[in-house]
Amino acid sequence: MTTPVCTSASNAAAPATQTLPYASFSSYMRARQPVLLRTARSLTGNPSDAEDLLQTALAKTYVAWERIEDHRALDGYVRRALVNTRTSQWRKRKVDEFACDELPEPDPLPAGDDPAEQQALRDAMWRAVMRLPARQRAMVVLRYYEDLSEAQTAEVLGVSVGTVKSAVSRALGKLREDAELGLVRKG
Repeated sequence: MTTPVCTSASNAAAPATQTLPYASFSSYMRARQPVLLRTARSLTGNPSDAEDLLQTALAKTYVAWERIEDHRALDGYVRRALVNTRTSQWRKRKVDEFACDELPEPDPLPAGDDPAEQQALRDAMWRAVMRLPARQRAMVVLRYYEDLSEAQTAEVLGVSVGTVKSAVSRALGKLREDAELGLVRKG
């Protein structure tokens, strides 16, 4: 008597059942949406555009859900849909460029408004501010850079309004006398 090689002929004829990692589209979407949203953000650079892009790609995935054979490769499918959709959006964008006979020239800058001089003054100002004592520096930055009132500055630092007034006054005096800052303003 011979031993059969195949123990069950009916098992060989039946198709293998595929185990799906996600039971439904909604379970896939809930599980993978944060990761896919990060991908969409990297493609658009804008959170609201990224949400729109992901919604469009997920709608395309939903339509094709039954046709996708390997549900283990869903992330790749959705990422490809994200890239293709973004490329289509980019190609369809409206370009506001018009040919003209004359090139528009920018208005000339008034005297003293040279961008290089302004940048040099800003850099010298920040170096001078950084040379102030820490407490005075904090008060000057809060008062003039963050545009807080004297009362708000006092509240943030936990000191009285009078302390803010006197410390800012001393700091401004030091900034007026700063040698490097004086050279840049005169030059």
